[in-house]
Amino acid sequence: MIDFSAYIRTIADYPKAGIQFRDITTLLNDAQAFNAAIDTLALHYADIALDQVVAIEARGFIIGAALASKLGLGFVPVRKVGKLPADTLKQTYALEYGEDTLEVHQDALAAGARVLLVDDLIATGGTALAAISLIRQLGAEVRHAAFVIDLPDLGGVQHLQANGVQPFALCQFEGH
Repeated sequence: MIDFSAYIRTIADYPKAGIQFRDITTLLNDAQAFNAAIDTLALHYADIALDQVVAIEARGFIIGAALASKLGLGFVPVRKVGKLPADTLKQTYALEYGEDTLEVHQDALAAGARVLLVDDLIATGGTALAAISLIRQLGAEVRHAAFVIDLPDLGGVQHLQANGVQPFALCQFEGH
């Protein structure tokens, strides 16, 4: 298996001092690594019954849309507040440095739809849990979540598991 972490650069002190930002644009820029990432995720979920891929703005869209296409599934965007044109559900969640809000269209998912949640990175799990809440408010089921990067020291994987969601990540980085 490819070492996906070798294709991800770390930018120190971004967006604020003390943060080690894990930048996937270098992975996306490498056709072989990007395709291998999507293929690896698709293989992991190939035998799991799914109806939709839901991805979180913004980098999650890139991975999620490509994965949805590879799996032959539809794609649903979860966006920052004010970006979706039709009626939405909103979920506010805590960040390390404040709070943010996510939205999804009210008609985005059918009740009972089996959803794979996708984002580029799982840290504390706050963003993913907000998206899971939105998905469940629509009556859909989310039991699986896919990420390029896991930051295990921040505990997000455990928070997802405690909420009945099995996460999978292509690589891990220690620390923040």
